[in-house]
Amino acid sequence: MEGLIVWPARRWYALRVKTGQEKIAAIMARNKGFEEFLPLHASRRRWSDRIKAIEVPLFPGYLFCRLDAEKRLPLLTMPGVMYFVGIGKIPAPIEDVEIEAIQRALRAGFFAEPWPFLEVGRRVRLVEGPLKGLEGLLIKVRNQHRLVVSVTLLKRSMAVEIDYEWAEPLERALNVRSVAHDEIWKGSGVSAL
Repeated sequence: MEGLIVWPARRWYALRVKTGQEKIAAIMARNKGFEEFLPLHASRRRWSDRIKAIEVPLFPGYLFCRLDAEKRLPLLTMPGVMYFVGIGKIPAPIEDVEIEAIQRALRAGFFAEPWPFLEVGRRVRLVEGPLKGLEGLLIKVRNQHRLVVSVTLLKRSMAVEIDYEWAEPLERALNVRSVAHDEIWKGSGVSAL
């Protein structure tokens, strides 16, 4: 094994950049010899005289780079770059499978768009489907998403199967609370989580 060079592990990291400067940062990182990944999606933008399709970052304000974390200084000195995402001043690596999943989905050519991050166990409101307006706890059972609704007085709950796409985080949903939802639950004796 003598003479064998052991290269430091190169991992994916998220670099926080000023919003709107992601593409410039990606070009500069590539020109400095770093492997970069800026996932883009098509978005329609309206100007006063026309509608145009443009490519915008799927994760605004972020650029992914694969590198040895100890050699990150050249990236931090680029204009528009703020910091590496991590704990304190220590960059936190992103799992290769997560980056590969994004790359694979984009290569497939299907429509992609930003989506609120939904965690199993998080309170959500349904914004689509026949149960629109219902609030509850998002769970996953045997690869199927369900909404848990409770009757507090009885200390009982039920879970109803839903499409994952129907749900959005409750914090966001509260901004668009529907009057219909209030009427449905008023006086029913049932509380939505």
